[in-house]
Amino acid sequence: MAKLSAGSYDLNTWLYGGYETDIVTVIYGGAGSGKTNFCLLAAVSQAKKGKKVIFIDTEGGFSVERIKQMVGEKDGVEAVLESIFLLKPTNFEEQKKAFVELNKRLRDQVDLIVVDGMTILYRLDFADARDKGDGALQMINSELAKQMKTLAEIARKKEIPVLVTNQVYHWEDEDRMVGGDILKYWGKCLIELVNDKGRRTAYLRKHRSLPEKSLDFVIDNRGIKKRGWI
Repeated sequence: MAKLSAGSYDLNTWLYGGYETDIVTVIYGGAGSGKTNFCLLAAVSQAKKGKKVIFIDTEGGFSVERIKQMVGEKDGVEAVLESIFLLKPTNFEEQKKAFVELNKRLRDQVDLIVVDGMTILYRLDFADARDKGDGALQMINSELAKQMKTLAEIARKKEIPVLVTNQVYHWEDEDRMVGGDILKYWGKCLIELVNDKGRRTAYLRKHRSLPEKSLDFVIDNRGIKKRGWI
């Protein structure tokens, strides 16, 4: 099965070649755990090869300066940025429209889709809808499910790998994914990132062919490396 490089030798080794190309991979965790870095690293890796990336950024985490660090070559930055189509929705309605734009872009050759912050705008609308009754909540959940289904169908039918990041919330002494069962169902690979007082660990929680396992890692200027190999 074809794999997409994660942009890191250590991550590729951990994932036995990288991310699978025909599924949605959900990378979730708390603030500062490294979610955006995982996405930027994969995007830069593809863009450096001249491949096209669609990057939907709902959290403002897309950083040109961070990309410059990862590229490491001043002359190559512009070419990398030209290969990344950036969409920046600011509310859940705009996110919905971004998915319409996403389907338009697929007429061109696209090699990777990233949605950095799948539920942050959904979460804001969900909070507002609580006062409007169950019908409003169901509509918001339905739209989130529709967007995840769209991503899953794109990945499966067109074999375009999709990376999605997600937030967590604390409930009864455990961290749970925002969007719960919706993202767990459509995400066929689940990677949890934990930042415990500066010590970062990735946990492979769900995979079609690999067992659950973990990887201690660090973030440096060029990307991500296994802890202890610096």
